[in-house]
Amino acid sequence: MAATASAFAVGLLFGLGLIVSGMADPAKVLAFLDLTGRWDPSLAFVMAGAVAVSAAGGRIARRRGRPLLATRLELPTRRHLDPRLVVGAAVFGVGWGLVGLCPGPALTLLTVSPAQAATFVAAMVVGMLLFRLVPARAAKPAAVQRADA
Repeated sequence: MAATASAFAVGLLFGLGLIVSGMADPAKVLAFLDLTGRWDPSLAFVMAGAVAVSAAGGRIARRRGRPLLATRLELPTRRHLDPRLVVGAAVFGVGWGLVGLCPGPALTLLTVSPAQAATFVAAMVVGMLLFRLVPARAAKPAAVQRADA
């Protein structure tokens, strides 16, 4: 029960942060991505703040040997790029650049402006379903390094 409550609280905080910061506003995101036009650098500060908080949390978890609400710290160790990762990153980037949304902000936007986000979320779900149809012949699950090992 505590894990569910903490996941809900963190998700709520994340969603509120996306709204307050402007990350759920497609026009603001597109202005940030428009480096040759009327560039809006304000989201760079939001991203820098997010990276700093994440880095601090990761450092604390590593020092403790485990996260606050988990029994062990699991970190990916695989370093090579496979075609599925490259294609997925490209599709993500194109979608973000065309629409100004990515999955987290799109789901957040559903709560405040459903008409604006519905098409993107529908396309995102279709993309997830199509991904399941693409064979993962060479793709293997990422190796995981356990901090308790």
